[in-house]
Amino acid sequence: MTHSHSHSHSPGALDYQLPPRARNLLFGTVGAMILATVIGLVVLWPRGEMPVSGTADFPGGLVRAKVVDLEPTCSREEEEFVFACETVTAEIVGGPRRSEVVSFELTEGAAPTALAPGDRIVLARSLDAPIGQQYYFADRDRRIPLTVLAGIFALAVVALGRLRGLAALAGFGLSLGLLAVFILPALLAGSNPLAVCIVGASAIMLAGLYVAHGVTVKTTTALLGTLASLVITAVLAWLFVKIGRFSGLSSEEAGFLNISAAQIDLRGLLLGGIVIGTLGVLDDVTITQTAAVWELRAANPQMKARQLYTSAIRIGRDHIASTVNTLVLAYAGASLPLLILFTVGGVGIADVLNGEVVAEEVVRTLVGSIGLVASVPITTALAAWIVTRPPLENVTESAPG
Repeated sequence: MTHSHSHSHSPGALDYQLPPRARNLLFGTVGAMILATVIGLVVLWPRGEMPVSGTADFPGGLVRAKVVDLEPTCSREEEEFVFACETVTAEIVGGPRRSEVVSFELTEGAAPTALAPGDRIVLARSLDAPIGQQYYFADRDRRIPLTVLAGIFALAVVALGRLRGLAALAGFGLSLGLLAVFILPALLAGSNPLAVCIVGASAIMLAGLYVAHGVTVKTTTALLGTLASLVITAVLAWLFVKIGRFSGLSSEEAGFLNISAAQIDLRGLLLGGIVIGTLGVLDDVTITQTAAVWELRAANPQMKARQLYTSAIRIGRDHIASTVNTLVLAYAGASLPLLILFTVGGVGIADVLNGEVVAEEVVRTLVGSIGLVASVPITTALAAWIVTRPPLENVTESAPG
């Protein structure tokens, strides 16, 4: 048999036919992971009707409407405040009450900005109000600008990534689908939140990575690096949530869930949230590190595993530094109003960090960051070992999308 010894160094094209032992180890591990994920999905899959009790603020539900007319109607004084109000006439534009015209009173300051005819809004329906007064303003309808923004995002991804960009969007869609049809209903059904989120994260990893990057040795290597780092994240999250005696009741939403959906384990929900939140950034780090090792090997096929690891880990250090900083700033930005309130109240930084609301974010940030840091040496070492195994027929090509 003639063995090909030619190399192609096109970006992302290098892949290997592993020797039997390495191949069996690599794909046997992934096969076990796939089997465990499928079993987890079957066991935890929600069955029967989900309990629905409305939302915390709008128990009667929401409808979309369009403003038809506004008419100033009153000026009401309460203590030292004077409120101007107007009667808004709106047409419902969706649902079983489509085309129904309703009226409601809007007090000054109830809407973020003044309404005008033609504005699209969201109305809430009161269950116990008299006929003619059942609807009230809930929010503006932002579906159109959000849809336009999503379209721009999709076009940008496809314009740069082409077929690979389309695959990435498909992986993104699968992730959202798993959240919608499995993770959220299973949590609402009262299944163990940590188990649900681990199984869901595993399914998202498998579907997202393989759809976006193809079923290759390189992708499988990144998948195993992600799995190992996610296990570290889950163990640390469980340990420090237990040591810190977190209740999971720090937010208003959690408090409402504790009343309306008492079957949900809020501490487990906190743990699961840390796992799911870390997964998205882990994928980025492990794929980048694996790609770095593959490209270094393609540029110099004579490099040994130790040399590949040393070179790729330098890339990983720069990547992890910026990623951890991004993670910290993202959590700080989300908590900025709360931090300002504490600052205005003259609360010391130690007391701020000790409060459960902020302490949850500290644990989320630090545990997630430790998982990210661990993913770099783990994935790099695994990729360097795999890429330097003697191939069955040397190098084969797997053209990039």
